Amino acid sequence: MKDKLEKIKKEVLETLPKLDSLEAIQEFDVKIFGRKGLMTDVMSGMKDLSKEDKPIIGKLGNEIKNELETAFEIRREVIEKEALEKSLTEDWIDLTAPGKMPEIGTVHPLSQTQFEVENIFNSMGFTVADGLEVESEYYNFDALNIPGHHPARDMQDTFFLDKKADDEFGKLLLRTHTSPGQIRNMLKLGAPLRLIIPGRVFRNEALDATHEHTFAQVEGLLIDENISIASLKGVMKEFLTKLFKAEVDVRFRPGYFPFVEPGFELDFSCLICNGTGKRIGRNCGKEKDCRTCKGAGWVEFMGSGMVHPFVLKSGGIDPEKYQGWAFGFGLDRLLMMRYKIEDIRHLRSGDLRFVKQFN
Repeated sequence: MKDKLEKIKKEVLETLPKLDSLEAIQEFDVKIFGRKGLMTDVMSGMKDLSKEDKPIIGKLGNEIKNELETAFEIRREVIEKEALEKSLTEDWIDLTAPGKMPEIGTVHPLSQTQFEVENIFNSMGFTVADGLEVESEYYNFDALNIPGHHPARDMQDTFFLDKKADDEFGKLLLRTHTSPGQIRNMLKLGAPLRLIIPGRVFRNEALDATHEHTFAQVEGLLIDENISIASLKGVMKEFLTKLFKAEVDVRFRPGYFPFVEPGFELDFSCLICNGTGKRIGRNCGKEKDCRTCKGAGWVEFMGSGMVHPFVLKSGGIDPEKYQGWAFGFGLDRLLMMRYKIEDIRHLRSGDLRFVKQFN
């Protein structure tokens, strides 16, 4: 056994200087001291020695083991020092070169616009309220005068959740508009009431330059005594003037929405084509009409009207005493008009090159 220990010592001392990497040293360490290594194998034979030989071989084994472990450690330090010196010699750093500034995040243009819309309406006395993105059929449709058999439900392709329908409130769904917030806030706050409800909505749309399956809306609601559509016109004129910082042409035309009566569509002149309906300032090719307004010169901005008495009753408000108007517009489309963005799909593309333009 003594000869085996001396043989292992000789092998280690001769091999270590030839190893030139930490990986090679580690592999050799396992070969010598590992669970199945040479030293482990030799020392496991101690149990077969006589009482006289055990202390002698045990002492020799520990001395050789300590000596070899020291040799391994010295060799590792040499390799690490050589690697450091090589790096300092070959790897050159220009300390005078300008550093790379860390990129700083920014607020998404949709959020920027939403904050500005909220501030404008706040200045006119409106409260900003939240709504639920996962709604029930009752709040999304029935309470808003859109029962199950009503043809108006065909206007909005809905994403339903794969959950059992509730006996009272029906199926769960991703809200198709922010209007459910009207009912919830009327029930919670009563009248008089003046608020806006911004948030995401979801529809199974055919995607094109002006339609997405996920987009942002802003709902507005004002309920009080002696309210007429004239105040809605004044509020929207003031809002658009402050937002665009310029006079914008607007028009009202009749529109059908089950939760208002009478109902109106409010359009404003297309800011991409300056109301001409034609593509300008670029090579149009065969496509001469403005892609955003589709050649009309006007962009459909929002639906609005006087709150239907049925909706007031659903919200627990007496329609004989109170009147109100409501509106809803797409925040995405508003942003497109403001910054002359031709395709709504840019807004949620995740392309940082697009977002950074608004820094």
